[in-house]
Amino acid sequence: MLQSIIQLLVTGVALGFVYALVGVEYTLIWQSSGLLNVAHNMLITTAAYVFAGTFILGLGWPVWLGVLATLVVMFILGYLISAIIFNPLRSMPLTMYSIVGTMIFAKVINEALRLIYGPYTFTINGFMTGVIRLGNVVFAKAYGVIIVVAVVIIVLLQSFLKLTKPGKAIRCVSQNKNAASIMGINVDVSINVSTGLSCVICGIIGILVIPLYTVSLTMSNMIGLKGWAAGIVGGFGYIPGTIVGGLLIGIVESMSVLAIPSTYKDIVAFVLLIVVLLIRPGGIMRHRI
Repeated sequence: MLQSIIQLLVTGVALGFVYALVGVEYTLIWQSSGLLNVAHNMLITTAAYVFAGTFILGLGWPVWLGVLATLVVMFILGYLISAIIFNPLRSMPLTMYSIVGTMIFAKVINEALRLIYGPYTFTINGFMTGVIRLGNVVFAKAYGVIIVVAVVIIVLLQSFLKLTKPGKAIRCVSQNKNAASIMGINVDVSINVSTGLSCVICGIIGILVIPLYTVSLTMSNMIGLKGWAAGIVGGFGYIPGTIVGGLLIGIVESMSVLAIPSTYKDIVAFVLLIVVLLIRPGGIMRHRI
């Protein structure tokens, strides 16, 4: 019994980090531009297709080179999306414009992927397969990789935002765009960079979840929804809170199979979301600490 609990806990932490990363990437855009990006799930899917369909299976590149190339492509894509779509939308009088705009953009991405790669699912044979053994505890290698990579990404991102000049500029823009502009910060470029970083995180997520979901047009739909839930549960717009929310959802969801059939575990995240909204609407960490 203890062995099963530990295995479920590892699985929950890994999935929780996936949800947390989704929450972090859309929080970056929200903080920098004030826009809600509802196309983030399709950006995750795009990264999976670019990595698996183009660089690995299409061109036969080694995994490390495919990962690097995918992240470069995603940063450039994010920068262009921000310059062409997000920056013009943020000047619109209603937030609804940004929601509708990014929603339609998601549909454009979906159709583009379908036309380029076809409607069929595929995966990469041997990619992050196998198991990790810690004594009597055995869990999928993919979960171990997800946990390690997610921790590294979160540490690097926080270090970038707090210790580097571009990172500090992004934080200034998120707090007060007018004051940042007066101080000589190019607000549009800062938003473009933060959106590029957000898309890089989408790229990392898309690559990491390939062994779990395979590559398909709907692979990130549930991930995207639970990422939203993670941000709201933890504290909307606050990165540490988003990480806590993601881990909480992942662990509760994974451990729930001890009490309910696994078929219903996807419901757990949304039930938890409703409970938090009723009890603490601002999220668990609504006050910044």
